[in-house]
Amino acid sequence: MKITVISDTHSWLDDKAFKYLDDADEIWHAGDIGSIEVYDQLNDFTGKLRAVNGNIDGQDIIQVAPDYQAFTIEDKSILITHIAANPPKYNREVRKLIFKYKPDILVCGHSHILK
Repeated sequence: MKITVISDTHSWLDDKAFKYLDDADEIWHAGDIGSIEVYDQLNDFTGKLRAVNGNIDGQDIIQVAPDYQAFTIEDKSILITHIAANPPKYNREVRKLIFKYKPDILVCGHSHILK
């Protein structure tokens, strides 16, 4: 399974991004989508978008993208959220989620730093 992870699109999705999305089985967006149009573009592209809302997202995004997503895929537990803080010093809410879901993989955005 090929998964493309993106975050912090802030209402703008460069057309060049679609070459990386082309053969993705799923797209995971870690928040700050920015507009429902970007959400719809990504969802329509694969039909399988898992997204969370971010601190800039309005009610239209909050309606379709929760604060976090926890799920299992290919025997790996995944937790996606927008703001987690600087690993390994996670914020209180994320520490609670980590304790509850015990994810193998944590995906978060907001920092604009890839780790």
